[in-house]
Parts: sequence; structure tokens; C-alpha cells
Amino acid sequence: MRPYHGVMQDATGAVVAFENVTKTYPGSDGPAVDNLSLTVPAGEICVLVGPSGCGKTTSMKMVNRLIEPTGGRITIDGEDVMSLPAVELRRRIGYVIQQVGLFPHLTIGDNVAVVPKLLRWKAPRIRERVEELLDLVGLEPGAYGERYPNELSGGERQRVGVARALAADPPVMLMDEPFGAVDPIRRDRLQNEFLRLQEQVRKTIIFVTHDVDEAIKMADRIAILQKGGILAQYDTPAAILAAPASEFVERFVGADRGLKRLSLGRVRDLDLIEAITVRAGEDRAAIRARLQRVDELDYALLVDDGDRPLGWIDQQDLRGSGPIDPEAATPGAPTVERETTLRDALSALLGSSVQLGVVVDERDRVLGLVSVDAIGERLRAPVRTADGELRAVGEAAT
Repeated sequence: MRPYHGVMQDATGAVVAFENVTKTYPGSDGPAVDNLSLTVPAGEICVLVGPSGCGKTTSMKMVNRLIEPTGGRITIDGEDVMSLPAVELRRRIGYVIQQVGLFPHLTIGDNVAVVPKLLRWKAPRIRERVEELLDLVGLEPGAYGERYPNELSGGERQRVGVARALAADPPVMLMDEPFGAVDPIRRDRLQNEFLRLQEQVRKTIIFVTHDVDEAIKMADRIAILQKGGILAQYDTPAAILAAPASEFVERFVGADRGLKRLSLGRVRDLDLIEAITVRAGEDRAAIRARLQRVDELDYALLVDDGDRPLGWIDQQDLRGSGPIDPEAATPGAPTVERETTLRDALSALLGSSVQLGVVVDERDRVLGLVSVDAIGERLRAPVRTADGELRAVGEAAT
């Protein structure tokens, strides 16, 4: 998903609040959701996570009334969702599911346009919106607009699902295990792309997953539910890992809480080192002089004409004079994105002969470098709870 530079002005997120919400099904032994109270600030991602049968999907579906609460209330910017006709409410809320749910007989453009057409937008406005959204999620409108879902890969269909959910500028989006049906490599890339997109559109998102690692990566706040729909803890990922509220939460997040903390930070949180980039044919002496002016770098980075990394050039490669030979570069410079977790970045760096990572944008162009030392320093910083309190890692909950 590429940065967007068009004229689209999306609605910002809205505050979603659960107030003593309960859901009980007839004939059940107890509630599926029990007295749930939490507030999701506007523009944040709240991930609902917990074991099977804990009520996370039920809680999410009560927001758009696919399931209606037995008691309590859910509000969006203070307006009770039960006060609106269900159809009208659902048109105000974007919805992305694991199976995507695209209409197979409609083109990609028509799939994205479904809700704007129901809202009776004028044809030029719909056409402009579809083109803007396909571009936003990294699908060229001219190449994809007239294709059908069965002509796309799973990852591409998931992007179309996100575009469709954004079509009517909803302040709130619901996402039900949206990346669960794709392979792990594509899933990681889709997660990164979605986080990059969220930086631009700032929707309020309620996201359901069974994967605690995905919750840690994606969430601004995590709601951990336990059997019976009881809220066990609601806080930032950092605070939950630093101080689980109960033995249940501690068991659920796992014994490797220290390792999981590596997933809290992202490369975008670090101050990048400016790379000394060079191209084939540049003079060795000039490169050597540039490199000597930077104390923290022993390597230059060979890039192609599109500023994409090709490999490292060390001091020995720069001896003598004359143009640099591209064959002199050491290949295999690990690349990471701004949305890559520090855990994944550290893994990539430790597996490289040069313990520096190349940070690239969505088109693989070099943005800067990241080091092992920078990641270590970030991990030693205290964490902040949802109420603003700073807490050292491992500090007991009070």
C-alpha cells in the first residue's frame, strides 16, 4: 500500500465505548459476553484476543448489530448503536472478514463501489472514490478495476476488501481475523501495509484475532478476554507484557514475555542512520572520503538507479582509485520496513554478516539504516500504560 497524495479526505475515527455490555443466548449456561466495559479512543486499533469461546467475535459483531446485546449499551461518539436502523448503522461501519467476501460476479471496481452506490452517490464521485482507494491500497486502478476476484491473489483480494470497507469514509472499521487466510510471508507484508495505511486514514478499528503475536504487533490497545466473555485486562501491549493483571493473562501471553516485547516497537520508532549510498562507476577516493566523515559507519551501500539496495561496500573494497565495480559489493543487505517489528528486524540483522539493516519504503527505496545497538537501547526504555503511567519492564502490577 503506497503513500497517497490525492485529494481524498477520509473521515477520522470515532470513539467506541462498551458500557456494561452483556450477551446471553437462550438455553446457554452463562453469558457469552459478561458486563464488558471499555473505551476505544478515536483513531486507534483495539485488538480483541483470547481463547476460543471467550466472546471476542461476539463483542465485535455487537458494534454493527450483526449480534444485538442483551444488556448494556455500545456507543459511537456517544450515539447508542441501538438508536439507529441496523442497515443505516452498518453503512457507517467498514467490515473486513477473513474470507474477504467479495462478490464474484462483480468487477473489483464494482465491489469497492457497493456501499457508495447504496448511498446513492453520483457516478463521477463513485468513480473517483474507487480509483483513489485502489491506488491507496497499492492496486493500479487501470490494471485492476475491471478484473474479477478470481483473477487476483489472496493478498490482492484482501486489499480490495480493505478498500471496500473504506469506501464510504466510515469512522469505524471492524476486522475479523482479516489476515488469517493468507500464508505467513504475505500475512506479515499485509500487516505492515495495513499499519502504513492506518497512519494515513486514522480509523477507529476493532480487530479480532486468536494470535497474541498479531495482537501485540497490530494494537494500540489490547483487550484480553477469558471464557465467559470476561475482560481480563485492557491496556497497551507494552503494559500488558510488562505487568500482566492476573495469572490467566500471564499464561495467555506466554512465558516468553521478554522476547515478545521485541514486537512492541517498530523500526519507525528509531532514529535512522543516514546511509552512504553509492552507484556503480563512482570514484573510489570520493566514496572513501564521504565514508570517513561518518564515525558510526564502516560500510557504504551500493544502490541501483531506483535507489534500491544491492549490497555493502567496505573499506577494503575502496582501496586505490578508479570507479567502483558493482561486483565488489557484498550481497545480502537485510531489508526491513518502517512497520517491521524490532523483533523481526533484530532477527534479520543478527543473521547478516554486517549487523546493519537497510530500511526501505514500499517501493524498496533506501530510507536509512538501523543498527543492533539502536534496537537494544529502545528495548531498555520504560513502557507506558494506557493511563499514561511509566512502568519498567517486569514491574509487578498493582
